[in-house]
Amino acid sequence: MANKGPSYGFSREVQNRIDQKYDQELESLLTDWLMVQCAEKMKDITKPASGKPAFQAWLKDGVLLCHLINSLSSDGLAIKRVAHHEMVFRQMEQISQFLRAAEAYGVGKTDLFQTVDLFEGKDMASVQRSLMALGNIAVTKGDGNYRGDPMWFRKKSQENPRDFSEDQMKQGQNVISLQYGSNQGASQAGMTGYGQQRQIIN
Repeated sequence: MANKGPSYGFSREVQNRIDQKYDQELESLLTDWLMVQCAEKMKDITKPASGKPAFQAWLKDGVLLCHLINSLSSDGLAIKRVAHHEMVFRQMEQISQFLRAAEAYGVGKTDLFQTVDLFEGKDMASVQRSLMALGNIAVTKGDGNYRGDPMWFRKKSQENPRDFSEDQMKQGQNVISLQYGSNQGASQAGMTGYGQQRQIIN
C-alpha cells in the first residue's frame, strides 16, 4: 500500500471522477456531528483541518468510527476493544469492525464503503455516504443515543400499518373507485365489426 504509485490514463480518469463526488459541505456537517457524538467517549478529540486529506487522516485508524458506533448502540459495546494502533492491519481491522457494527445497526450493505475506500483514500465520497446513512438511521430510531442537531439528517420513512374493522372492509368492497372509470352514457351500440367499412345511415 505504501509503495503504490500514482495512477495514469484511464485509472487516473476514473479516480478523478470519484474525487469529484466528494462534498466539502457534507464534510463540515459530518465533522461537527462526530465531534458532538463522540465528545463523551473521546475527551481529547480535536477538529481536523478542512479538506479531504485531513478528513481521511482523522478517520483512517478507525478509532473515531468505533467510538461513533459505540455511542449509538444501546449498551455502548458494539465494539469492545478500541485503541490507537500503529500497525496497519490493526487499523484496517478496526475499520472492518465498524462496518460490521454499522450493518448490524441497520445500515444497508449497499450504503457501506469498503475498508480501502477509507484507508487508502480511494473513495472518500463513499465514506461520506455511509456516515450520512448511519446518521439518518440514528435520527430515525429516536432512542436517545443520537447527539447533535436532528436537522442534520433525514428521518427514514417508516411503516404505517392500518387496522380496519370488518365493517370498514365490507364497506370498501361496495365502493367503485374512480380509478376504474365510469360506464355511464357509454355503450357499444351501433359499432361495426373489426375490418368493416363505416356504415353511414340517413
